[in-house]
Amino acid sequence: MIAILACLSAALAIGAGAFGAHGVTDPKAAEWLRTGGLYQLIHAVGAIAILGVARGAAALLLIGAAIFAISLYVMALGGPRWLGAVTPIGGTLMIAGWLWAAWSFSRA
Repeated sequence: MIAILACLSAALAIGAGAFGAHGVTDPKAAEWLRTGGLYQLIHAVGAIAILGVARGAAALLLIGAAIFAISLYVMALGGPRWLGAVTPIGGTLMIAGWLWAAWSFSRA
Protein backbone atom coordinates (compact mmCIF):
# COMPACT_ATOMS: atom_id res chain seq x y z
CA MET A 1 0.00 0.00 0.00
CA ILE A 2 2.85 2.43 0.79
CA ALA A 3 4.37 1.81 -2.65
CA ILE A 4 1.03 2.57 -4.34
CA LEU A 5 0.66 5.78 -2.34
CA ALA A 6 4.25 6.74 -3.21
CA CYS A 7 3.54 6.27 -6.92
CA LEU A 8 0.35 8.34 -6.69
CA SER A 9 2.26 10.99 -4.76
CA ALA A 10 4.90 11.14 -7.50
CA ALA A 11 2.19 11.52 -10.14
CA LEU A 12 0.58 14.39 -8.22
CA ALA A 13 3.98 16.03 -7.78
CA ILE A 14 4.65 15.97 -11.51
CA GLY A 15 1.21 17.40 -12.21
CA ALA A 16 1.73 20.20 -9.69
CA GLY A 17 5.13 21.04 -11.13
CA ALA A 18 3.75 21.12 -14.66
CA PHE A 19 0.85 23.30 -13.58
CA GLY A 20 3.29 25.64 -11.85
CA ALA A 21 5.38 25.87 -15.01
CA HIS A 22 2.53 26.32 -17.49
CA GLY A 23 -0.77 27.02 -15.76
CA VAL A 24 -0.27 29.96 -13.43
CA THR A 25 0.90 33.49 -14.03
CA ASP A 26 1.56 34.55 -10.44
CA PRO A 27 5.29 34.02 -9.77
CA LYS A 28 4.70 33.21 -6.08
CA ALA A 29 2.09 30.57 -6.93
CA ALA A 30 4.45 29.07 -9.51
CA GLU A 31 7.22 28.94 -6.90
CA TRP A 32 4.96 27.22 -4.36
CA LEU A 33 3.87 24.63 -6.93
CA ARG A 34 7.46 24.01 -8.01
CA THR A 35 8.73 23.68 -4.44
CA GLY A 36 5.86 21.44 -3.35
CA GLY A 37 6.25 19.27 -6.44
CA LEU A 38 10.00 18.91 -5.99
CA TYR A 39 9.81 17.91 -2.34
CA GLN A 40 6.85 15.60 -2.92
CA LEU A 41 8.55 13.84 -5.83
CA ILE A 42 11.87 13.40 -4.03
CA HIS A 43 10.16 11.96 -0.98
CA ALA A 44 7.92 9.65 -3.03
CA VAL A 45 11.01 8.14 -4.66
CA GLY A 46 12.80 8.07 -1.31
CA ALA A 47 9.88 6.23 0.29
CA ILE A 48 10.03 3.55 -2.41
CA ALA A 49 13.80 3.27 -2.01
CA ILE A 50 13.70 2.68 1.75
CA LEU A 51 10.47 0.70 1.91
CA GLY A 52 12.14 -2.69 2.32
CA VAL A 53 14.21 -1.67 5.34
CA ALA A 54 12.27 1.17 6.95
CA ARG A 55 8.56 0.81 6.24
CA GLY A 56 7.48 3.19 9.01
CA ALA A 57 10.01 5.79 7.92
CA ALA A 58 8.74 5.50 4.33
CA ALA A 59 5.21 6.18 5.53
CA LEU A 60 6.42 9.17 7.54
CA LEU A 61 8.15 10.58 4.45
CA LEU A 62 4.90 10.35 2.49
CA ILE A 63 2.81 11.91 5.26
CA GLY A 64 5.30 14.74 5.73
CA ALA A 65 5.59 15.37 2.00
CA ALA A 66 1.80 15.41 1.65
CA ILE A 67 1.37 17.98 4.41
CA PHE A 68 4.25 20.08 3.08
CA ALA A 69 3.24 19.99 -0.58
CA ILE A 70 -0.53 20.17 -0.23
CA SER A 71 -0.32 23.23 2.02
CA LEU A 72 1.74 24.95 -0.70
CA TYR A 73 -0.59 23.75 -3.48
CA VAL A 74 -3.65 25.11 -1.68
CA MET A 75 -1.99 28.49 -1.16
CA ALA A 76 -0.95 28.57 -4.82
CA LEU A 77 -4.57 28.00 -5.80
CA GLY A 78 -5.76 30.92 -3.67
CA GLY A 79 -6.17 29.27 -0.28
CA PRO A 80 -5.50 31.10 2.96
CA ARG A 81 -1.92 32.20 3.62
CA TRP A 82 -2.04 30.89 7.18
CA LEU A 83 -1.45 27.47 5.64
CA GLY A 84 2.16 28.61 5.39
CA ALA A 85 2.33 27.87 9.12
CA VAL A 86 1.35 24.25 8.41
CA THR A 87 4.07 23.68 5.80
CA PRO A 88 6.93 23.34 8.34
CA ILE A 89 5.03 20.54 10.10
CA GLY A 90 5.39 18.51 6.91
CA GLY A 91 9.06 19.42 6.70
CA THR A 92 9.62 18.31 10.27
CA LEU A 93 7.94 14.97 9.55
CA MET A 94 10.14 14.48 6.48
CA ILE A 95 13.26 15.13 8.57
CA ALA A 96 11.99 12.68 11.19
CA GLY A 97 11.38 10.11 8.47
CA TRP A 98 14.95 10.38 7.20
CA LEU A 99 16.32 10.12 10.74
CA TRP A 100 14.15 7.05 11.33
CA ALA A 101 15.45 5.57 8.07
CA ALA A 102 19.05 6.21 9.13
CA TRP A 103 18.38 4.46 12.44
CA SER A 104 16.70 1.54 10.65
CA PHE A 105 19.57 1.15 8.22
CA SER A 106 22.10 1.27 11.07
CA ARG A 107 20.34 -1.65 12.71
CA ALA A 108 19.86 -3.72 9.54
